[in-house]
Amino acid sequence: MAEEIKSLDDLKDAVDASGVAAADTTVEEVAAPREPVRDALGRSYATGKRKDAVARVWVRPGSGKIMVNGKEMATYFARPVLQMVLKQAFTVANVDGQFDVMAKVKGGGLSGQAGAVKHGVSKALSLYDPALRPALKAAGFLTRDSRVVERKKYGRRKARRSFQFSKR
Repeated sequence: MAEEIKSLDDLKDAVDASGVAAADTTVEEVAAPREPVRDALGRSYATGKRKDAVARVWVRPGSGKIMVNGKEMATYFARPVLQMVLKQAFTVANVDGQFDVMAKVKGGGLSGQAGAVKHGVSKALSLYDPALRPALKAAGFLTRDSRVVERKKYGRRKARRSFQFSKR
């Protein structure tokens, strides 16, 4: 490129002359709307993660039945707080009782597993119906919570806790 481009008009003329991009291309044509992603059985799949837990989640239209590792949600997550965490994605997206969930989760504890299933359900819902994505994104459910346990350091009792100091 021998000529210098100093304004947007010069850039447009340079693009027209080189034929790299057509002048009639608009932003709407480039940014296509999201398409639903579903398998042959009409399900959407997503992976959710939280702490050390990883959840594989399938979502399909149904009566609101949630199965985690082959058990009902109420038996696998006995604490009401964990059940509430799991249902948050449906409440925010305003689709309570409209989808069946089948999740396989491993690793971590119950709290991390509940967060992983919530993350997976949120991602699967946004793939099944892209219209639900803005509400889930605004609530922060599509972002992986990257906080993990800090490692133990040498010369210390835990990650940050020191051994008890003795003056004498």
